[in-house]
Amino acid sequence: MAAEVTHRGGCHCGTVKYEVEAPAVINAIDCNCSVCYMKGNLHFIVPESKFRLLQGEGDLSCYQFNTKIAKHLFCKHCGVQSFYRPRSNPDGVGINPRCLDPSTVEKIVISTFDGQNWEQSIDDKIRNLSKVH
Repeated sequence: MAAEVTHRGGCHCGTVKYEVEAPAVINAIDCNCSVCYMKGNLHFIVPESKFRLLQGEGDLSCYQFNTKIAKHLFCKHCGVQSFYRPRSNPDGVGINPRCLDPSTVEKIVISTFDGQNWEQSIDDKIRNLSKVH
């Protein structure tokens, strides 16, 4: 497993800020489900223990649909979703790598996920991304 660094991230206006422990080379998922596709969302998933919300909890709004398991959190001032609680890993955090300070990101490697066929596409590899290894 690659060594982890502390990334700092947040929303566009700076109201929401967080830290996340993750490798410098980030393996992100490009999902084509209805909401990710419309937002152009990229994300990588970490265990809850590797995420620290530093400020802005009261400035987050939540959008839920369909199963209402995922919590699509966004800054109520600028509208940016810098992180969220994914349906596939409700015990983890989905991080938008584009919202991280680029000084700690060496590279973003993007793989695709067929979210339009979520039930058929989800597998243990995705479901276990929020588990500590």
